[in-house]
Amino acid sequence: MSERLVILGAGESGVGTAILAQAKGFDVFVSDGGIIKEKYRNELQELGISFEEGKHTNALVLNASQVVKSPGIPDNVPVVVEIKKQNIPIISEIEFAGRYTSAKLICITGSNGKTTTTSLIYDMLKRAGFNVGLGGNIGLSFARQVATGHYTHYVLELSSFQLDGMFHFKADVAVLMNITPDHLDRYNNDMQQYIDSKFRIVQNQTTDDVFVFFADDEVIAREMKKREATQMLAPFSFSGILTKNGAFVDNDTMKVIYNKNEFEMTIYDLALQGKHNLCNSMAAAIVGKVADIKNEYIRECLTGFVGVEHRLEKFISVHGIEFINDSKATNINSTWYALESMTRPTVWIVGGVDKGNDYSELADLVREKVRAIVCLGKDNSKIVAAFSGVVPEIVETQSMEHAVKSAYFLAEKGDNVLLSPACASFDLFNNYKERGKMFKEEVRNL
Repeated sequence: MSERLVILGAGESGVGTAILAQAKGFDVFVSDGGIIKEKYRNELQELGISFEEGKHTNALVLNASQVVKSPGIPDNVPVVVEIKKQNIPIISEIEFAGRYTSAKLICITGSNGKTTTTSLIYDMLKRAGFNVGLGGNIGLSFARQVATGHYTHYVLELSSFQLDGMFHFKADVAVLMNITPDHLDRYNNDMQQYIDSKFRIVQNQTTDDVFVFFADDEVIAREMKKREATQMLAPFSFSGILTKNGAFVDNDTMKVIYNKNEFEMTIYDLALQGKHNLCNSMAAAIVGKVADIKNEYIRECLTGFVGVEHRLEKFISVHGIEFINDSKATNINSTWYALESMTRPTVWIVGGVDKGNDYSELADLVREKVRAIVCLGKDNSKIVAAFSGVVPEIVETQSMEHAVKSAYFLAEKGDNVLLSPACASFDLFNNYKERGKMFKEEVRNL
């Protein structure tokens, strides 16, 4: 009798897992508490995979040998509590798919910058002719690609929720961009739990593997002192000249060393400007050297890369006002980097579902860079309280159309209008992508 695999959640991750599990001979059942998107329902039906939607039926779920849980489902929902009571192993899609590939795995995590860094590394490997897949929190699911593709390398963006369900999985190259408070509601408001979750990126690594990390991040630096490193370390830093492996900046030149092989370029030639993007570029360049990519391809990628949609995406200028879509900034740290990179007076659109934000961290930057604030959310009281007296003008809106028109009215020729919400989008939008697309739509309508 074949082993029964139950999958919770029928999005890209869940359906990809179902496809791989069926190919590997499992008895597969997919259970989704919500309504399944039509394209995924059609796929499951075409493959003859059993599923339910709008509910989780205990009798169909609790007879599983193991459960693959979508990263978006918290541990405290009743069906998950019940599965744990029965001692049925719960793993992530990444853990499951990792069992069925011998490809080299380059894995990136961090509170901010992981999508851009993942995309840079993938672009670099593609330019150098690698047979490479892009997955995890971005693109097609890892499981789907393992089932249908034949890649020799994968570049995977991993969230803390995905890492939580990974036990035997091992990254050949692990990249940790930074750790700042985020999603603490899922970690009992315990920062150490969140830190431990991020550091799962290096679990099971051996002396043959590489750990790339941001040495200037205080949380990472503190944590590294507690840990015994067995793998090769390759830190990146804005300061401190390295004699071993890693990357640093010296006199506006980014320098990378790995196994005595060197690469350098002026930071002014980088396609992605701003301090945070310099971190992303250093991390990607180190991985390029680890993968033994020729310097010309590393340079080509770092000078020619087109940024990620919804991440500091310079959209269009309207009457000399530049509109910038940073909808992907769903926490204070992301927005801090966005504001820090503004070189012109800025009208800032902010708001949404607050994840316990401390806006005081932004006060100095807002005072220096922001001409006016447009709040976009159902409840803007915390933002209004934080910045009253810091900027002369604060406007409250509850629709993207109103927000964009207000920002346009408040901006002057030569200004930026920056959508960088510092909050989740779920009060008014389905996700940050929809929020960003609606922003661009309303700007086009001006």
